Amino acid sequence: MSRLFGSVRSRATLAATLVVAVALVAAGTAVLLSLRSNLLGEAGTQAERSAREVATELAVGTPYADLSLDVDDRPVQVVDDDGVLVAASEDLERIGGTGIDAVKPQPAASPGGEDDDADDDDDSGESLEPGEIGGRITVSDGSATVDGDREDYRFAAVPVKTDDRGTLTVYAGAPLSAEHGAVNTALTVMLIGFPLLLAVVAWVTWLVTRRALRPVEGIRREMAAITASEDLARRVPVPGTHDEVARLATTTNETLAALESSVERQRGFVADASHELRSPIASLRTQLEVAAAHPELLDLDGAVADTVRLQRLAADLLLLARLDAGERPAEARVDLAALAREAAEGRTGVRVRGAEGPVSVAGSRGQLGRVLANLLDNAQRHARSSVEVTVRRDGDAVVAAVADDGDGVPAADRERIFERFVRLDAARSRDDGGAGLGLAIARDVAVRHGGTLTVHDAPAGGALFELRLPGDRAGAARDV
Repeated sequence: MSRLFGSVRSRATLAATLVVAVALVAAGTAVLLSLRSNLLGEAGTQAERSAREVATELAVGTPYADLSLDVDDRPVQVVDDDGVLVAASEDLERIGGTGIDAVKPQPAASPGGEDDDADDDDDSGESLEPGEIGGRITVSDGSATVDGDREDYRFAAVPVKTDDRGTLTVYAGAPLSAEHGAVNTALTVMLIGFPLLLAVVAWVTWLVTRRALRPVEGIRREMAAITASEDLARRVPVPGTHDEVARLATTTNETLAALESSVERQRGFVADASHELRSPIASLRTQLEVAAAHPELLDLDGAVADTVRLQRLAADLLLLARLDAGERPAEARVDLAALAREAAEGRTGVRVRGAEGPVSVAGSRGQLGRVLANLLDNAQRHARSSVEVTVRRDGDAVVAAVADDGDGVPAADRERIFERFVRLDAARSRDDGGAGLGLAIARDVAVRHGGTLTVHDAPAGGALFELRLPGDRAGAARDV
């Protein structure tokens, strides 16, 4: 069963069919009840009309023998105050539902006697004058056999006051065969028509759903092909319907584009990392092989330098991998001014100025210290004589600026320098210029801390790197 309704198409068809089925059953029930109620009301009206015709004859003094009791073969009974049947249809053989089972008249022994006029109130509670027909009608359902034919009837009881025979009650019936026939016919039509209608609804829903889901199937097939071929340059088809499916296809293509960019970036990162690691490893291996063959030629300082460079490069790659994995920085309170002084300590030509007191931000002390160290390394590498670090508040933000008096950064390269493994000075050696990861790491850390890292022209003519971070408001309040 789960496999049968394992598709959206099947479930949509089933749901639509069930909804229509419930609606049809509710509507059909309402129609049948309304039809039955109308037909029963019409039968009651016919029975009342017949009973009033006989009551009118009794009101004008028509003898029992001359009453119109056999019109349209409908059962009629006339009953006196004592519950005695005084007149009935000639062909009436059996009756039930009126409260009087007798079918043969039994006229009263002394009609018109004094006792008959002693009480002017009939059983219905109405006070009638002689010759008056009661307005309160009692309706009941029953059955009767007339001339050998048994049917169900709706009976109407009409009271009438006569001059000489007291209060009489006329019972007249109207057949319910028309009501039963109409209801049964309607029910038969519904039982036959409803399944056919549900089949049509299911078929139309199946076709409409197939047409609506055709673009989705196209997207699924293309995604399966992309997965099998591992070609992230391919895109799923976008239908021209401008609906939810079209938006799904557009979003899928945007996701594929982002995934392709991420994969290409990772591939480039791996290739660049492999290239950068190859040089120190090859240099270190060469020195060790030479030392193994000729111990007196061992360049111990060079081997240590290559090892240190290799260690730093591995640490940089590890940090980038952690940042790419979405590692969130610790929410610790960090004094950025004190951190800048620590980073500048022991560096020649580096001056720190600005805020004397604490300037707090929230984040990782180690990662923010790494940003400042990388900025200072870059500034010292390009400065002619001096580097200046300034830490200040700027509204709700904290700004750490590192300026040098070097040649600066061309406007066209001010975003490119933050890419990984990028060196603007192609002539400089890898040993002096580094691996081109310092600024990339600095910007990634700044972004992870909710800040920015940009480069401008310094007042002294060199480069001005500006680190802007959200201020720690709670820490600022405590500092004040």
